[in-house]
Amino acid sequence: MSGSRTGAVFRLGIDLGGTKIAGIVLDAGGFVLAEARVPTPRNDYAGTVRTVAELVARLEVEAGSPCTVGVGMPGAISPATGLVKNANSHWLNGRPFGVDLEAAFGRPIRIENDANCLAVSEAVDGAGAGSSLVWAVILGTGVGSGIAWDRRPLAGRGRIAGEWGHNPLPSPDDDERPGPACYCGRHGCIETWVSGPALAADHARRTGITCSGEAVVAAMRAGEAGARASFAAYLDRLGRGVAHVVNILDPDVVVIGGGLSRVPELIGGLPVATAPHVFSDRFDTPIRESLHGDASGVRGAAWLWDAE
Repeated sequence: MSGSRTGAVFRLGIDLGGTKIAGIVLDAGGFVLAEARVPTPRNDYAGTVRTVAELVARLEVEAGSPCTVGVGMPGAISPATGLVKNANSHWLNGRPFGVDLEAAFGRPIRIENDANCLAVSEAVDGAGAGSSLVWAVILGTGVGSGIAWDRRPLAGRGRIAGEWGHNPLPSPDDDERPGPACYCGRHGCIETWVSGPALAADHARRTGITCSGEAVVAAMRAGEAGARASFAAYLDRLGRGVAHVVNILDPDVVVIGGGLSRVPELIGGLPVATAPHVFSDRFDTPIRESLHGDASGVRGAAWLWDAE
């Protein structure tokens, strides 16, 4: 999904989410020239392709220039079949999404997993700017991660690099086996322990209190003992999961995105929770909140056409 820049001056990025599609146009310095969001046509593949194409056309008109187009999406394009795999927006799976988008646009595009786009955004001009190897983690309704090497996405041979959320929780305690059921068909995936809904579910198991992850954090801040214990357990599991990847990648920086990245107690406590599980004499890798927040994915999609 790459080709010439076709004379384009600006970079246009699309972030295809389960409920919304965001678009942005950046100039060479990363300044926003145009942006928009529209609802995602859920369960409608043809409608999704059409909506993305219409959004691109609208943004190019606003920017007053043709643009390169990068798209961040859930899942990935299989290099074996050219079809989408592993997307939680399930109506994309098994479809030639990249081919259909290029046909709709009439030009080459670049398309990447949305977590890889987060990593690229933060590596170019975000919390990982100036770093060679950036590992970006998404902690929200789901859990994923992406890797950027020298400001470019590291997708891997099978386009699954960074699929962290569907590995098992490292060093599980007896009461963590086999772990909660995951939609992928397994039990005990990292996603079932450290997503926002996972924090709420574990709190309910511990205390019998059903509430949102945000409510658990609020109760923890208010000093409620059960919430404090639930958050401490969450942080311990997250630290184990982060250390597992640090031991393999040894990144220059870990960037945390998603809704839970806005919890200062998480960003502040995570280095201490990670350090005991890192195979080194010290752990001083910076762990930072994403600089661009919710805009990181769409900015990273635009930066897929980086200066060459």
